[in-house]
Amino acid sequence: MFTQYFGQYLLNKNYLTPQQLHEALEVQKETRLKLGVLAVNAGYMTADQADEVNESQKKIDKRFGELAVDMGYLKEEQVEELLSSQKFGHLLLGQALVDKGYMTLQEFEKSINEYKKDYSISDEEFDAIQRDDVEKMINRLIKIEASKDEELLKSYLALFARNLIRFIDTEVIVSDVVKLEEYNCKFVAKQSVEGEIALTTYIEAEEDSFIKFASKFAEEELTAVDEMAEASVGEFLNLHNGIFIVNMSNSGVELELTPQEVYSNLRLENIYKVSIGLSFGEINLLISE
Repeated sequence: MFTQYFGQYLLNKNYLTPQQLHEALEVQKETRLKLGVLAVNAGYMTADQADEVNESQKKIDKRFGELAVDMGYLKEEQVEELLSSQKFGHLLLGQALVDKGYMTLQEFEKSINEYKKDYSISDEEFDAIQRDDVEKMINRLIKIEASKDEELLKSYLALFARNLIRFIDTEVIVSDVVKLEEYNCKFVAKQSVEGEIALTTYIEAEEDSFIKFASKFAEEELTAVDEMAEASVGEFLNLHNGIFIVNMSNSGVELELTPQEVYSNLRLENIYKVSIGLSFGEINLLISE
């Protein structure tokens, strides 16, 4: 996730052209491996065990390594070993940029230091962010104004980003949250969280992005906003909110979910809008407190 943020920063600072960034991201994408692949490759887990852990992530908000340890498939020292063999995505990006001659190593070093200075990020915070600590990234980089509970919304957004990375796309860029008095949705899935906390949440997108999002979660190629596409996006929202209420229950807050619904051309009032860039297009997370 941080790789996309940093790549966009390099673009905004005119270190790169859009074409150069795209080419470098394609190169580094081929190199980065997920922990499950590394565990199977090392002979620590079978592919079936890795799939079982991946399925468990649909119910429990934990990293792959944590769940694998809980389920008895990996030891903590094995997780540490595998994590140490993973390279930071932005460093892979930097290597690709240097190899292609788009940046010098000195320019890359300078841009890293400028990034930390521009966002007032300490070395400790940067260490967490570059390891894709989504909670830390959202808290440090995303602003939410005029919210009744900024901490809650940031926690919800961080979980949403983690679930996008787990189940939809590893290339995620979360934009700042904006408060809108009214907003007209194109295609949108809706679900409400009720109880001590009341939120109504929506996943909204243009037709093409809505279909591609549905295809990713359904794991098959869909070509229209039909019942299957609507059910797929709605089910992702339900999965995400289900994990959210489990997390809240673990904190002593009991919540319930309404059934998910799907609409087209829906007009909303007084909502927070978060634009989220993915490799195949853009979606919006909408939240009404």
